[in-house]
Amino acid sequence: MSNTNNPIAESIALWHEMVAERDLSRLPTIVAEDAVFRSPAFFKPYHSSAAVCLILNTVMQVFESFEYDRSFTTESGHDLALEFKASIGDKSLKGLDIIRFDENGKIVEFEVMIRPLNALQKLAEEMSGRLSQYVTQYKDSQPA
Repeated sequence: MSNTNNPIAESIALWHEMVAERDLSRLPTIVAEDAVFRSPAFFKPYHSSAAVCLILNTVMQVFESFEYDRSFTTESGHDLALEFKASIGDKSLKGLDIIRFDENGKIVEFEVMIRPLNALQKLAEEMSGRLSQYVTQYKDSQPA
C-alpha cells in the first residue's frame, strides 16, 4: 500500500514509527473521536479517542521488548492485523493487534488478542493497577 495520498497508509506508517520510538504522543492525530478499544482481558469495550490513547500509552509502558513480527491487510486496506511479541517481567507473550481505519485514516476500532493465559493475566494485573481509576468511565454500559 503506497503512502502517497492514502490516509490509511500514512496512519499505518505513523503507527509503526511511534511504536518503534516507544512514543505515542502523536496517537490522538490518528484516532477517531468515537473509537472503540476491545481488551483481551474484558468483554465490554472501551469507547472514545481518550480511552484508546490512554490504554495504548499505558500498555506501551508495561510491555518490554515489544516488536511486530508479521502484518496482514484486508483487500480494502481498512483492516490491519499486526502479530507481535513482547514480555512483561518473566512472562513472554504473543499477540495480535486488529486495527480498523475509516476512509480518513483514523483508527475506529482497536482490538487486541494475547496468549498464553498466564501472560494475559499478568498484563491485566499490570494494566488494572495503573488504569482502574481512569478507564471505568469509558467502558460500555450495555449488557454483555
